[in-house]
Amino acid sequence: MSRSVRLVPAVAALLALALTGTACDGGVRGTPGGSGVRDPYFPKAGNGGYDVDHYALTLDYTPATRRLTGTAVITARATRDLSAFNLDLAGLHVDSVRVEGADARWNRTGQELTVRPHDDLGKGETFRTTVRYSGTPRTLTDADGAEEGWLPTADGALALGEPVGSMAWFPGNHHPSDKAAYDITVTVPKGLQAVSNGQLAEQTTKGGRTAYHWHVAEPMASYVATVAVGRYDIARTTGPHALPVVTAVDPAEAGSSAKVLAKIPEILDWAEYNFGPYPFSSFGAIVDRPGDAGYALETQNRPVFPADQLTTSILVHELAHQWYGDSVTPETWRDMWLNEGFAQYAEWLYQEDHDGPTAQETFTRLYESDSEDLWAFPPAKPSGPAHISDRPVYDRGAMVLHKIRQEVGDDTFYDIIQGWAAAHRHGTASTADFTAYVQREAPDHDFGRIWKDWLYGDAKPARP
Repeated sequence: MSRSVRLVPAVAALLALALTGTACDGGVRGTPGGSGVRDPYFPKAGNGGYDVDHYALTLDYTPATRRLTGTAVITARATRDLSAFNLDLAGLHVDSVRVEGADARWNRTGQELTVRPHDDLGKGETFRTTVRYSGTPRTLTDADGAEEGWLPTADGALALGEPVGSMAWFPGNHHPSDKAAYDITVTVPKGLQAVSNGQLAEQTTKGGRTAYHWHVAEPMASYVATVAVGRYDIARTTGPHALPVVTAVDPAEAGSSAKVLAKIPEILDWAEYNFGPYPFSSFGAIVDRPGDAGYALETQNRPVFPADQLTTSILVHELAHQWYGDSVTPETWRDMWLNEGFAQYAEWLYQEDHDGPTAQETFTRLYESDSEDLWAFPPAKPSGPAHISDRPVYDRGAMVLHKIRQEVGDDTFYDIIQGWAAAHRHGTASTADFTAYVQREAPDHDFGRIWKDWLYGDAKPARP
C-alpha cells in the first residue's frame, strides 16, 4: 500500500474529493476500470477500461539471491473515461507508481494493483504508467497442478506464463484479449545470458553485469512472453527468406537436442506451405534441462522446451502455434481449442507428409480407442479452468478440423486454415468467429452436425 501522511482538514477534504473521481482539471469525470474482463474461466484475469500498446520492461535479476528488481513502463489507451484502473501483479513489492509523470495513489488486493492517477483519463487518451517493483518472484500453481510464473533453475530462472503466470514477474493486463509490443531488457551477472522473445536489439556489459535488450515488434499476448536466465549455447542461423533463427540451449543438452533443432528450417518451409507466410520477424527455441519446466510452451518467436520433450512432433506443434495461438490468439480461455486443436492437427499433417500415419488413420485410431478421457467434454466447452489443457481440447479439437477437411476436401480446407490465419493475423478470435468464417468460406456445405456433435457435443458422436 502507498505511504500515507497526516493531513490537515482542508487538504484531507481536497484529497477525498479527488479520490471520488473528480478530475483535478475540472474536465473528465471518469469511473474505475474493471478488475477483470470476465473470462469464463479466469474472471479476474485482465482488466477493463484500457488497451495496452507497449510494455517496456527493465529487469535486473541475481540468481544467487533470487531477487528481481523491475521497472515496467506501460503505454496504454483508455477505452472509457477512467478515474482508476487495475493491473495484474502477483506477489512482489510495489515501490512506486506514476501516471503521465505524476505520482499516483495505489493499493493492492490479491493480484489486483489498483492505480488512481492524479488526473482522470479521458476516453481515447494515451497514457503512460511507470511501476517500480522488487522482490522474489513467485512460482504459481495452475488449477491443473502445473507450475508457471517464475521458475528457478540450477543456474538462473525461466518465466512461463500460460495462462496467467506472467503476472508473477511484471504488472500488466494479463489476458490474451489485450496484445501489445514489447521491449524487454534483462540485466544478469556477467557470464550468464538472458534470452527473451523477438530479436536482440542490444547487449552491453558494465560493472560485472550484462544487459540484454530484446525487442518484439509484433503484438504479443502476455502469456507467451518469456525470459530465460542461465548459461546457454547461443546459435544464430537463418530460415526461409533469411528469417533470423536464434536458439539458446543449456550446454548439458546441446548434444541431445542438435538433431531436432537442425530441422527448424525444413519444418518452417513445410509450415509456410501449409499455413501461409510465417507471421513474425524471427524464430528459434529455448532448450533447458529436464525438470526446469514440466512442459513445452509456444512462447512467441522462441518456444521453450525441456530437453526431454524436444522431439520433432513437439517442435512441429509449438511452431504451428506461432500461427494458431500466438498470431491468432484466443479471445477467451474457453477458445483454447483454437490453439491446441490446430497445433495437434499440424502434428497429424506432418506425420502424413513424412511417411507416418495419415490424418485419417490417426482420426480413426482415436475414435475407436476406449479412452474415456478423450470424450470427457467437448473441445469448445472445457469443464473448468483445470481442464483447458486436457486431452479433448487437443485431440478432439484436431478431430473437428479433420471433420471439416472431410466435408470440404483438401483444396478448400487448406484455403480455410490459411485464410483464417491471414484474416486474424496479430489479432484475437473466438470459436464463434471461426465457425462463421468456415461457413462463409464454404457456403455450399452444411457444418451443422460438425458443430453440434464434434465441437459442442457432450457425448461421443455416432460412428462417422
